[in-house]
Formats: sequence, structure tokens, C-alpha cells
Amino acid sequence: MALIETDNLWKTYIMGSEHLHALRGVTMSIEKGEYVAIMGPSGSGKSTLMNLIGCLDTPTKGEYKLNGKTVGNMNDDELANIRNREIGFVFQTFNLLPRASALHNVELPLIYNGTSASERRQQAEEALTKVELSERMFHKPSELSGGQRQRVAVARALVNNPSLLLADEPTGNLDSKTSQEMMKLFNLLHERGNTIILVTHERDIALHAHRVLSILDGQLASDERVAVGERNGASG
Repeated sequence: MALIETDNLWKTYIMGSEHLHALRGVTMSIEKGEYVAIMGPSGSGKSTLMNLIGCLDTPTKGEYKLNGKTVGNMNDDELANIRNREIGFVFQTFNLLPRASALHNVELPLIYNGTSASERRQQAEEALTKVELSERMFHKPSELSGGQRQRVAVARALVNNPSLLLADEPTGNLDSKTSQEMMKLFNLLHERGNTIILVTHERDIALHAHRVLSILDGQLASDERVAVGERNGASG
């Protein structure tokens, strides 16, 4: 069973008398353990597709299954629960609480799902260790570099051991050197067994993945495997 399956997925926004088709019949399948980039220019529909995959929105038409569960039939509480347990989100803007330490920021998803304080602390420390930031766990975001802040965001996404790590333009606010370091971290997480979907408009970032789905005008324009020799940072 695939981790992600979409069948004829449509998303239509009604704006007055106009119908805007952000997605037009996307059918695809992603297996557990894959590292996939979704690429496309601004307005192509890739962000809409990411929102559907991340259970932040539901399709207008068609079917989406995550881990065998049909997402379109879920109510708001069920969607919130599946987001918390199955999906780890990494955003371009980090979305960290400015007055909280790195450790507390990473603990947040565990607070929402009722994990005990001692377990929260242990799991958050382990997640920060995975992203090589254990020595900075008591620092606040203002005391961390952009790359370190994004590592905190990745640790927070990993803390629940989600089925899927969903990263939306994760290098968008980073300089090129820090971006490369962040992509090396994603490579490492994939090697450890994490399923990663990376949403980007930059081909050089997409080429870190093992498979690239290109979205254009709301449709799947191409689905290509990335050969080892083509991969950015393949040697790293």
C-alpha cells in the first residue's frame, strides 16, 4: 500500500461568478520511504497540492488517501488529528515561538497531543540531536542563525515520528551555503528512513530528491526519477 495516493484530484475556488481550477485531475502515488520534490512556478498549483497532501485542505473532486485513509471524508477534528500524528511540517518562515527555547518549540506538537512532560522532554531532546542541534536546545530563536532556526523547525516536525515530512520551500529564507547544509540534513533524514516531500520552485533544490514531480497549470506535467549522478550533493 502506498503512503500517498491521489486519484483525479481537483481543487476549484469559486470567486464570484468565476471558477478557478487550482488543480485539474492530479493522479499520483508515493511510497513509504521515498524522497520526492514537487516543483513548479508560482501559480502552478504546487502549494494547493501541498495543502491537500498535508490535510490542510480537502479536494473539490477526486480522492486522496494517506496511509490507506480517505482524507476527503474526514471532519475538522479528524483532519487535525491526522496532521498532528501523521505529518511533520517544515515551513519557509520557520514559525517558531520567539520567546520559547528551541527545546520548548520542539515540544509543542507533543503538548497538543497530551504527551506527559517527561516524555515530551526526552522526545524533543532526541529530535534536536537528530538535526545536530542538541548543544543549542536552551537558546531562543533570536540567539540562533537562520539555518539553526530551520533545524529547530525540522526537529519539531520530526518529534512525533510522523509518517511524512512535508517541507514547503524550506530553503527560501536561507543563503546558498546554509541551503546546502539544510539539504544535506534532508538527505541524512531520508537515509534514516524518513519519507520526505519537498515543495520548491528551484530545480537545483529539487534535484536533491530521488524523484521530481513537476506541476504546471494545475496538472502533473512530468514525473521523473533523478539518477544518482544528477543529484545535488549526492556525494555528501
